[in-house]
Amino acid sequence: MTTASTTTSPPSSTRKSAWSATDAIKDLILAEGLRPGDPMPTESALCDQLGISRSSVREAIRTLASLDIVEVRHGHGTFVGDLSLSPLVNGLIFRARSDAHEDLRTLREVLAVRIALDLAMADRLADEYAGTEDDELTGLVEAMTQKAANGELFIEEDRTFHHLLLEKVNNRLISELVGAFWTIHTDLQPHLGVAPGADIVETARAHGEMLAAVQAGDASAYREAVQAHYAPLQRAVERALTDREQ
Repeated sequence: MTTASTTTSPPSSTRKSAWSATDAIKDLILAEGLRPGDPMPTESALCDQLGISRSSVREAIRTLASLDIVEVRHGHGTFVGDLSLSPLVNGLIFRARSDAHEDLRTLREVLAVRIALDLAMADRLADEYAGTEDDELTGLVEAMTQKAANGELFIEEDRTFHHLLLEKVNNRLISELVGAFWTIHTDLQPHLGVAPGADIVETARAHGEMLAAVQAGDASAYREAVQAHYAPLQRAVERALTDREQ
């Protein structure tokens, strides 16, 4: 009696080769001290240098490009990527949208992370901003306040405010995490049907209170302002969750 072949080694071997090539190329980037924007060796050079096949190199480059580790510029070559948090952002957004039962809970968790990141910087921000003035941040607060009074959203001003506020901290990872979770939050909110709330005036005012607190060197007041900043959206999310459960 003959039996059907169940051999699956070729595809498995191919995947293993691709992942080995991915690791090898990452190791090469580190060993060569390549930085974002630096040109990568050509495909043939990678094959020769790493001792791997052309197909494995190509699949590895596609994988690394999806992770923002390399960037393929057609007609120009392959370069070291920005190494941003874009894969994290896109993955979390997709996960939330793909699960209709957990989407609002994901937004609630994202808000919790944003609050935690902002609160974690309280003492550092108070130290850096104490006794200072910042016309650009003040202008953003005024723009948000005016828009809120007119019943308008102020998404771009909000993003810029949070980005600029952290510049004095000089912590790139914190800045990128705050930016990443801001993007996830603002992307998810309209897709989940969560209204920004009629109390956007409260949110705009909280930005001014955050700025005034750090300029006064008052970390405690800053923490209170952060909580006030997110309170309207937290209430909106909780209302939406309650409505869904009824």
